[in-house]
Amino acid sequence: MRSRLRASGDAPLDSATDRKLGLRDKSTTAPLAQAHVDRLALLQNHLWGERRRSVLLVLQGLDAGGKDGTIRHVFSGVNPQGCRVASFKAPNDVEREHDFLWRVHRVCPRKGEIGIFNRSHYEDVVTTHVLGLIDDDERGARFGMINDFEHLLVSQGTAVVKVFLHISKAEQRRRLQARVDDPEKRWKFDRADLEAREHWDEYQTAYAKAITATSTAAAPWYVVPGDHKWVRNFAISSIMVEVLEEMKPQLPPEPPGVEGTVIP
Repeated sequence: MRSRLRASGDAPLDSATDRKLGLRDKSTTAPLAQAHVDRLALLQNHLWGERRRSVLLVLQGLDAGGKDGTIRHVFSGVNPQGCRVASFKAPNDVEREHDFLWRVHRVCPRKGEIGIFNRSHYEDVVTTHVLGLIDDDERGARFGMINDFEHLLVSQGTAVVKVFLHISKAEQRRRLQARVDDPEKRWKFDRADLEAREHWDEYQTAYAKAITATSTAAAPWYVVPGDHKWVRNFAISSIMVEVLEEMKPQLPPEPPGVEGTVIP
């Protein structure tokens, strides 16, 4: 799955947002997705027990892209003790007094953890550029800083998995309208999402440039079709399982003589 979704070339967002990746339908995919959830839970337990390495999942996408839903479904089986989610909005006064990576680095996963970024340092090369807060030169410099930063994380034992949730403008409209129409979802509606929607093409271009500039061997980008939520969840759970399987986390040795012990 990773090889099929890995970003490449100068137009990484040209793929269709409604691809099903060879999957038949939601009902037949559900057992496969659940198997991934179960396997991810086991692998996370090994990672947590080993306490030598970590995994960072970066989720980026346009508003209503499915970041929250991905976290809720893909990680439904993991032990919360070994999994941390960090969300990034506009920087606060303290964060603005530091370099743009400061607030990100301080919440990266500790050894044994799976860290999940709901938005990330990529806001500082995409949103800032679309809003005119940084120019092309500053964005290019930040691309280099991000590559160095992610290389540092990887060199210190953190596997960096970056996923762009690729949805169509029509699907975004449907999801935003659902927030308006459903009283249980209205709290999530933000008029700023409509303002950003007016700059759809600019955001698409900015993300394409960011993905092309920062998809490296050490920290590749994966472009996941997101119009079908069940496809998205299956794809991301597949990627996470593949990454952890490749890492082969090992449980620590059991205490001497524990096997066969009978508890009185």
